Amino acid sequence: MVILNEEEIVKTSPDSLAIRVFLKSLELIGGPKEIIIYRNLTWIPSLIQASYAVVLFEEFGKTQEEIAEYLGLTKQTVRNMLRANPELIKEKLEEEMKSKEVKVHTAGALARWAYEEIKKGNESINYLSGVLEQIQELFDIFWPSEVLRRIKGVHFPVKKDELKTILGNLKIENKTFNEISEFLPEEIKNPAHLLKEIKKSLKGE
Repeated sequence: MVILNEEEIVKTSPDSLAIRVFLKSLELIGGPKEIIIYRNLTWIPSLIQASYAVVLFEEFGKTQEEIAEYLGLTKQTVRNMLRANPELIKEKLEEEMKSKEVKVHTAGALARWAYEEIKKGNESINYLSGVLEQIQELFDIFWPSEVLRRIKGVHFPVKKDELKTILGNLKIENKTFNEISEFLPEEIKNPAHLLKEIKKSLKGE
C-alpha cells in the first residue's frame, strides 16, 4: 500500500483535491457499492459539492459567498456544509446511510472527515485505483463518478464541444452525453457545474 503524506498534497487546482476528498468520502462509508446497496445514488452529487466546498474553504481561502457562487448553491447550504462536525457523523454513519436523501450537514461532515484524513496522510493510491475500477463496473447507474473520472485533467472553464469530444458516447441513464449536451450551456465553469447541468437535463428542466 502506498500512502501519500501531507508534503505530497500539492495545491494546484481545486478539482484534483476535491475529487480525492470525494473518493476518500466513499472509502469512509464503505465504498461505492455501499451506496448502491442502500440505493442512495442521490448522495453522490451532494458529496461532490461538499468536497468542493471544504477544499475551496480550507485550501484556497474562499469565502462562503464565493463558494456558493462557484458551486451554484445558496450561502446557507455552504455554511451548513462547512459547520458540520465530523465527529457526529462517525457516531451515526450507519443510521445516516439508511436515509434516501443525504442531509447537507451529513455530506459536509463526511467531506471534512475525508479532508482531515488526507491531510494526515491517510490516503491509499491502491484504494483510489480500486474505487475507480468499481465505478467503471457500476457507471451505468453511477454516472457522476464516471464523468469525473473521464474529465480528470480538463482545465475549467471549458467549452461544451471539448466535453463532447471527451464524454460523447458515455451512457447516462440511457442517453449519451452527446444527446444530453444539446441542453447544456456553451461553457461549463467547473466539474460541479457540469454535474448540476447534466442532472437538470435528465430531469427535463
